[in-house]
Order: sequence, then C-alpha cells, then structure tokens
Amino acid sequence: MVATLASMLAILTPEEMRAVDDAATVSVETLIERAGSAVASAALAMLGGSYGRRVIVIAGKGNNGNDGRVAARLLAARGVQVRVLEPGDAPSALPECDLVIDAAYGTGFHGVWAAPDPGAARVLAVDIPSGVDGLTGEAGPGVMQADHTIVLAALKPGLLFPPGSQLAGSVEIAEIGLSCDGARTHLVQQLDVQRWWRPRRADAHKWRAATRVVAGSDGMTGAAHLAAAAAQRAGAGMVHLSVPGSATGSGDHEYVQRPIPGQGWGSEVLASLDRFQSLVIGPGLGRDDTTIASIRDVLRQSPVPTVVDGDGLFALAWSNDGVGPILRDRRSPTVLTPHDGEFALLTGSKPEADRIMAARRLAFELGAVVLLKGPGSVAAEPGGRALVITTGDDRLATAGTGDVLSGIIAALLAQGIAPFEAAAAGAWIHGRAGRLGPRHGLIASDLLALIPHVLDSLA
Repeated sequence: MVATLASMLAILTPEEMRAVDDAATVSVETLIERAGSAVASAALAMLGGSYGRRVIVIAGKGNNGNDGRVAARLLAARGVQVRVLEPGDAPSALPECDLVIDAAYGTGFHGVWAAPDPGAARVLAVDIPSGVDGLTGEAGPGVMQADHTIVLAALKPGLLFPPGSQLAGSVEIAEIGLSCDGARTHLVQQLDVQRWWRPRRADAHKWRAATRVVAGSDGMTGAAHLAAAAAQRAGAGMVHLSVPGSATGSGDHEYVQRPIPGQGWGSEVLASLDRFQSLVIGPGLGRDDTTIASIRDVLRQSPVPTVVDGDGLFALAWSNDGVGPILRDRRSPTVLTPHDGEFALLTGSKPEADRIMAARRLAFELGAVVLLKGPGSVAAEPGGRALVITTGDDRLATAGTGDVLSGIIAALLAQGIAPFEAAAAGAWIHGRAGRLGPRHGLIASDLLALIPHVLDSLA
C-alpha cells in the first residue's frame, strides 16, 4: 500500500529544476509561452474578468521575466490595461492598479531585492515571490507579499519553509509539459496518507497492532501518558506503558500500565516485546547514566520497529563511539524524531538552511528514518528519498505535542505501514489534528480526541 512516487507532488530544488528544463523535449520558447499562458489564466481568475482591469507586470531579464511578458501580452489581448516595468525601473510605490504580477526574479535569485509597495493591489507571484530563496525559503525584509503563487511544473522547497511559505500566499501548480518523474522529494497530501493507511480488517484483534511504550519517570508521567494514549487513538489495539520506577497508576487510562524497576530495566523490556509490533522509547525518561545505559541496551537489541524521541535521542547521542554503531547493529527499522535541538545533539550542530538535505544526510549516516520536525517537517530515509509535511502550524508549538506524534507513528508501524511512510503519515495526521483544534490555547492532550476525526477523513 505504498503510493508510487509518480502519483505524488514533486518538489525540485532550483538546480534540479534547471536539469529538468535542460532535458525538455520542447523548445524554451514553447515552455515560456505555456508558462505565460498559465500566469495569464491565474491573473484573470484573480481579477474576476478583464474589462477595465489594470495590471502592472514587474518583469526581470531571465525566463521568469519572459513568462511575465507573455502573460502581459495575453492579458492585453483580452482588454486588460497592462504596464510592464523592469525591476530597476519600478518606483518605490507602484501606481494604483488591480493586480501586480511579480515576475522580477525566479528561484535561482540570490541576494536582496527591495520590492516596490503594491498598495491595495493583489499580488500574483510567478514560480516564487521574488527575493525568496528557492532552496531554503529564506528571504530578506523587502519581499513583496503574494496573495497567490503560480508554480511552474513542480514545487520548490522555498515555498514550503518559512518565511517563504508565508510570503507565497495560496499556491497553484501549472503543468507546462515538463517531466518531474525523477524527483526524489515529494509533498505529502491526504491522498498519499489514504494509500498508506491500513484500516482494521474485519477479523482484527487487539494483538495484531500492539505497541509498547517505555517513557516517563517517577513523578514525571505526562509525556508517557501522551505517547501511550496517542498510540491508542491512532489505531494500536493494545498498548502497554512502562514508566521506570513508577508504581502502577489508578487505572484511569485504558492502556496497560506495566511496572519496571527504576534502574537496569533494559533486559526486562526486551523480554516483553515478543507480542508487540512496535516500540516507543524516550519521552520523559530522564538523562541519568543508568537510564541512558538501559535505553541503549534496548535500542541495540529491540526486535521490533522502534520510534526514538526525547531522552531516547539524548541517550543515542551521549556516547564516545557516536550514534551510528547502535543503529547500524539493529535488526529492525528505527524512526528518529528530532526537533532542531535534538538534531544538534545527534550531529553537533543545528540543521542547515536546506532542511531537506539535513534530514537526508542524517538518515544516510545513521541508516534510519529521520523525521526532522518543524514548521515544515521532513521525513528522510537512508536511500535518499524525502517527504515534506506541511499540515502542522504554530498550534503545535506547545509542550507534549512531540510525545503525541511519537505515539501516532508507533501505532502506524504496528499496523504494518513501512517506517518511511509511517513517519510521514504520522506527521501529516498530527498536523491535521492540530488544525482541527482551537486557534489559540491548544494543549497536547487536546490532540488525543482529534486524532480519530482525522483517521475518519481517510476512510
């Protein structure tokens, strides 16, 4: 149930896009005509017609500017009053108009451009808002905010990561006859998650998708509860939770609470995994030496797909021999879910501006699936494929939401979804659940009741 890459939305870096352009079987002039026609169509849709409408096109010297000039010609033929300006000739404040088409600079632009003030006019960007880095999404202070961006052939990374993602407005992809079948990076959409997801069979029973959670510490059980409860809500039929050194709770929760000692619990956890299909280890476990040793023992020998988060990532990093040996010795898949700070623990520095490459490189080095969390999360697998997930927003920037994500991914692993797809689908479900919550004041436990609604939308 893995979606074919050809069915997914391709993401190409500016360099990859140039290679696709070079391999095109049609002329540059034909591609420019097609692109300009797509821009003109988007402009007419934004204008709501052509009669009496006024459009300013800011057109640079490259193909991006040529696309804008073709659009200007086609709009004029429809009766639109069009004025074309070069970037250097544009005044600091544009004359009054209904729409500004930003075709000043394309995805390969490097530097800073102080865009003119469009006033009350709406803005249509061609391929990317001029001044946004097409690879990273970085932008200077002078970028013109677009209401809509018409993207040519394939998404660019700069449209998916802030501030570029905020500057692009709504995004529309125009097919202009270029093949993107060789793309190694794609955007995750609902249709993709539907293909990966495995609803329960008619003959299902609780042990067919069982998840073991080792998390929390004495007096610090919040992370453990969130991970275990999220696994249940995401489809795990049986969840056993162990909090080292903590007595069994009151039974207010529907997962099984399974006591283990406060120290030296690695062998006991390993002995309990025979009926489980996945494991979560790390959230809230603590960072003392004995805990680190137990985490590493479990990771080295765990026979089931394992999600490592929080203090589990710290335990992996806290070693003279590095992270790699433990993960390379594992017999079953591993999913690591670092945020930027945990990424720095594992690598020695925070992710570079090219977040896709950062996740891809770490996945290759460790032989594990890496889900680099952020405002645009990136799932990468050791073979070089990457998936970008953009469903989440700032509602998830609160304590405990990462623990919920770990539980969701573990449940998907237990249901038989491959680790790479489970990480990406888990992040997509997690982000979509957040968007179903209140715009302000959402806390991690709110997500638990929202997860089933997201899963219902996949049915």
